[in-house]
Amino acid sequence: MPTSHPVLSVVVPMYDEEEVLPIFFERMHPLLDGLGISYEVLVVDDGSRDATATLLREAGATWPQLRLVRLLRNSGHQAALSAGFRRARGDYLVTIDADLQDPPEAIAELLATAREKDVDVVYGVRSDRSSDSWPKRTTARMYYRLMCRLVGMEIPFDAGDFRLVSRRVVEAVNGLPEDGRVFRLVIPWLGFPSAEVKYVRAERAAGVTKYNWSKMFRLAFDSVTAFSAAPLRLATWLGLLGGLLCIGVVVAALIIKLSGNSVPGWTSTVLAVGVIGAIQLLCLGLLGEYVARLFQSSQRRPQFLVGYDSLEDPGHHSYAEAIDGQSPEQR
Repeated sequence: MPTSHPVLSVVVPMYDEEEVLPIFFERMHPLLDGLGISYEVLVVDDGSRDATATLLREAGATWPQLRLVRLLRNSGHQAALSAGFRRARGDYLVTIDADLQDPPEAIAELLATAREKDVDVVYGVRSDRSSDSWPKRTTARMYYRLMCRLVGMEIPFDAGDFRLVSRRVVEAVNGLPEDGRVFRLVIPWLGFPSAEVKYVRAERAAGVTKYNWSKMFRLAFDSVTAFSAAPLRLATWLGLLGGLLCIGVVVAALIIKLSGNSVPGWTSTVLAVGVIGAIQLLCLGLLGEYVARLFQSSQRRPQFLVGYDSLEDPGHHSYAEAIDGQSPEQR
C-alpha cells in the first residue's frame, strides 16, 4: 500500500467509464511513477452501472497507489469531487476527469508551478477548445461571463475542474457547511493565491460523455442560486417593470375604449393574463428554487454515501458501512 501521507492525491470522479479505463491506466500509471514523489490515485466511482469498479479493483492488484472509493448511488459529478476532497490524504490534490480531455501530462507542470510560485491553487486553463462543439464553447463562455457578474469575483475563463490545490485549500473546502457546492466557484471565492497553466483540450479518449445538456444546465442554475441572490432581485425589478407595463396598457386600453374601438373583455384579459400572470409565475418560480434549496439544507441529508474504500477494506469487495458527507454532530 502507498504511504499514509502522500505528497500528491489525484482525484478522478468516474461514472460508467469502462471503455476509457485501459487508456487511462496506460497514460496515468507511468506518468505518476515518473514524478519521483509519493502519490495516490483516488478514483471516486459515482455508482457506475458497468464494469468500472471491477476493472479498478483488478488494476489495484498491480498498482498499489490506485485507491477506489465507491459511492452507494449516483450522486453527481460535484458530489463525487466532494467525496474525493474528504478522503484524499496528499499535501497537494489534483482533480481530473477520466475522459483524458484534460491531459494527465500537465499534472507535473501544475505541481511545479505551485511550488515555484508558492501558490495554493493552480488552474488548468484551456487555451484551445476546438475539440468542443460550437454550442458548448458558446454556452461555456456565457456561463463564465454570467458568473463573474453575479458572483462579483474574477473566475478564470475556460477553467473547468482540472486544477491543483494545496492541503490548506482542501481543509478550507471541507470546512464549508454548505451542501451542493460548485467547485469552480467555491475555490476562487476562497481567495487563496493562484496561478494558471494553459493546455490544449483534446478529444475524449473513448466512450461517450455523461455530462449532457440537462446536467450542464443544472450546474449553471446551481451556480447562480448557490452564490447569488440576483435572481430574487431580478424578480423585484420584473415586478416593477410589470407595474409600468400595466400602467401603459391601462392608458392604451382607455384610449381604445374612448375611441369606441375596443372589444368587450379585451382589456381585462390583457391585464390579468398577458402581463400580471406571466410575471407572477416567473417570480414564484424563482422563489421556489430558493425555498427548495432551504428545504434540502434543512433536511441535513448527506450529499453522498461511501459504500467502499479500498484503503480501509483492501481484502474485501463488499460495501463498508462508512457514511461520509455529514456534519461532525451526525457522525
